[in-house]
Amino acid sequence: MSRQNYLFTSESVSEGHPDKVCDRISDTVVDAYLGAQPEARVACETLATTNRVVIAGEVRGPASITPEVIEALTREAIRDIGYEQDGFHWETAKIEVLLHAQSADIAVGVDAADNKDEGAGDQGIMFGYACSETPELMPAPIYYAHRILKRLTEARKSGEAAMLGPDAKSQVTLRYEGGVPVAATQIVLSTQHLDESLTSEDIRAIVAPHIEATLPAGWITPGTIWHVNPTGKFVIGGPDGDCGLTGRKIIVDTYGGAAPHGGGAFSGKDPTKVDRSAAYAARYLAKNVVAAGFSNRCTIQLAYAIGVAEPLSVYVDLHDGGTVDPAKVEATLRDVMRLTPRGIREHLGLNRPIYARTSAYGHFGRAPEADGGFSWERTDLVDALRRAVG
Repeated sequence: MSRQNYLFTSESVSEGHPDKVCDRISDTVVDAYLGAQPEARVACETLATTNRVVIAGEVRGPASITPEVIEALTREAIRDIGYEQDGFHWETAKIEVLLHAQSADIAVGVDAADNKDEGAGDQGIMFGYACSETPELMPAPIYYAHRILKRLTEARKSGEAAMLGPDAKSQVTLRYEGGVPVAATQIVLSTQHLDESLTSEDIRAIVAPHIEATLPAGWITPGTIWHVNPTGKFVIGGPDGDCGLTGRKIIVDTYGGAAPHGGGAFSGKDPTKVDRSAAYAARYLAKNVVAAGFSNRCTIQLAYAIGVAEPLSVYVDLHDGGTVDPAKVEATLRDVMRLTPRGIREHLGLNRPIYARTSAYGHFGRAPEADGGFSWERTDLVDALRRAVG
């Protein structure tokens, strides 16, 4: 039996965190290619440091996406995040584009041909998770860690908190009683600030009302311990303060450590890469299983081999609260959704320029959008699952 009374902590980072700047740039490249050619292939990695960005990787797509186009899009992404600082500025940073053609050997193994369906772009295991802790069926610690930073970013960009900089990190520790989150025991918030004279107490006065408005009523108590800019001054931030790389925040991107992770990052990869698309599919299926009422928690694992279309295995864990046979759920999932790379992309409409928006504040627990963004957050399989499983 799982523990019912415990503390659990998750962290998030803002869109101005060095690694998230890189995720944003890499996914901007993905969107550029998919917007021009939905079947384009992209594997893009970005490095960012003091006033320098290096973009490298493999692509297969239209010649219209030139290095000059990518440089312009990169500058616009950095500008949108808010970097206009001496050590990292959207206008003056040196940007190097080193993308080259996708390996022909990989293409032969992955592409559809004759009677062969399109295979997975690589081997790997992907996990999806959902739970009933929040209306979005996400673990509460990561969900609220994201929401705190998103709200502070909105306040910064609106001018309400213009003294804050783009780089920030949050961490939320929740107390669980009876398996349900009931209170925040510790809150950590470190945020870059543009005015060197501001103290930790000044920053707390700015951010505390936003944090209090984000968390559920009653979760912040007199016993809640706050750590706001605990090291003091935080003026030098972003890639000027710490080198950033694509794909280094995979736990932030998913479930905050509340569920397993297969190891593959998402950003910079087109949806033929099962690191991304199958992880989205696993979340989609797990969310629908919980929404169908089969369990308060669900973990799903999918496994793939490079060049092979069908998943090697589908595993469902309903934890302690399951009301149905997980083996029956496993069989049903293959019926309600084709779990080949192409089947996933078609079912969720993934061959669209919808990825730059996923690069910060989590890939999961977001509202589905009219243009197909966050389509994996839909719960449109609930009726089919209930009919099939009973």
